[in-house]
Amino acid sequence: MSPRLIMAIFSTLLEEAAVVVLVLWGLPQAGVVVPLAGLIVLMVAWIGFSVFIYHMGSRALRRPVVDLPVAVGSKCKVIRRLEPEGIVGVKGEIWEAKSAHGNAEVGEKVIVIGNDGLKLIVSPKRPGEEDGAE
Repeated sequence: MSPRLIMAIFSTLLEEAAVVVLVLWGLPQAGVVVPLAGLIVLMVAWIGFSVFIYHMGSRALRRPVVDLPVAVGSKCKVIRRLEPEGIVGVKGEIWEAKSAHGNAEVGEKVIVIGNDGLKLIVSPKRPGEEDGAE
């Protein structure tokens, strides 16, 4: 078992214990009584939610991240108009970008020519280049 899975199980058990204390002790103090069946449904729903969040987090952590040096030379598509700054999609990720040569419209293909920190510098595709933007 991975340490991350052990931490997820431990934190879920702590959350469940907090819910039980709240429902069995805290709410009755405020005059609210929750039936046992309601507590069981709440606990099952909480476990389901925790498993879903763990699964989605694991999936996100396994997904490769585009490294900026790898991004240079990549073809991408304009998602939000570059005037000269906007948003582009490159290799399945969304990046802030700045056009090196004027504006670019949504859907237009551009090429990454560099970066300024975490902002990509892009240039319009040259005529005759193959169409493979992601």
